Amino acid sequence: MEICSPAPVPSTPVSPALIPLSGGLEEVCAAGPRDMAGALAFILSRSGPGTGRGIALTVTRAWLAEQGRPYGPGLAWFGRREGLVLVTTRTEADCLWAMEQALRSGGLDAVLGGIEGADLTRTRRLEFAARDGNASGILLRTRTGDLSAARRRWRISTLAGPSDPHDPRAPGRLALRAELTRSRTERPGVWMLEQDDETDRLRLADRLAGDGPGPISRPHAA
Repeated sequence: MEICSPAPVPSTPVSPALIPLSGGLEEVCAAGPRDMAGALAFILSRSGPGTGRGIALTVTRAWLAEQGRPYGPGLAWFGRREGLVLVTTRTEADCLWAMEQALRSGGLDAVLGGIEGADLTRTRRLEFAARDGNASGILLRTRTGDLSAARRRWRISTLAGPSDPHDPRAPGRLALRAELTRSRTERPGVWMLEQDDETDRLRLADRLAGDGPGPISRPHAA
């Protein structure tokens, strides 16, 4: 009989805010009108390096008019060279259909959808489509509380990060507050994240703008 040794247990648990996207459906909510860019940065930082498959963003024309058009070449900041496929539609119903088809295609690592009105049934379809296509589906929203089949639900807000040490007038590192409000596998909590100078990705913050320690562990009922 072959005896297998158990896998070593890491001494420090990995923050859910830093776990790479691993397939299935998640939901990321921008806490305010100015936080959508931070929500996108949070998602892309977790997308991992390029695998030859790209990332798609499906949105309505009204969404683009309100949130602005993402800068595709900026994906290089996250170590991805495949670029961003932008799909624009007239209605949210069309946006949902495009997102589902893109997830099932098998040609994308992740598909983001700027969709507010997906009900529980439609989000279940997106979850199944993500599994079928071995991709990650992310609903980008500006409100919370709707029923959803998403395995994780996040609320993202931008913070005042530390100033640039070489130029006080220049913007400092990107800083975010990531709140996990619901999850199937992890306890809810809040984490402060900031841009890493070496990798350009997000990491747990040591200190933000003199506001004390970065990681905050405050689990609460979902």
